[in-house]
Amino acid sequence: MLHVIFGECKEVIYNTSLFFKNTYESEWLEEDETRQMILDIDKSKVLSDGAIESPVLGIIPPTNLSGGVKTLILINHISDKIFNASNCGDNCAQWLLKIAQNKDVTVNLRHLMDFGTGDFTIKIENTNKIVHNMLELITEAGSFV
Repeated sequence: MLHVIFGECKEVIYNTSLFFKNTYESEWLEEDETRQMILDIDKSKVLSDGAIESPVLGIIPPTNLSGGVKTLILINHISDKIFNASNCGDNCAQWLLKIAQNKDVTVNLRHLMDFGTGDFTIKIENTNKIVHNMLELITEAGSFV
């Protein structure tokens, strides 16, 4: 399940790009799910564990991926940390839900992310309530963002 803490959070890793630079493991880029995230979010293709082909930037190292995809990769691989998912755009929302289908994931949001028009399950840690759609999410999160 996806757990969200809105607003201030002391344990959060705010600078996910710097954390990624110092933490990521090259093997992560060899996983199909990571490759799909990179293709979907950055429209880029993983060539090897150290080279990614970006349609905008050419051949880049993994550390030059977007902040959103780096945050998703960290969330998918490091379960004992809380990451600032506000580094992600709304195009990352469905990936957060997908990652959380297989394990409990806790993220910090400092904005209201658009999770789309469908149903979902998110636990708002600030209020200890579970929401199932954007209207419920907006109602619960409104006073925190």
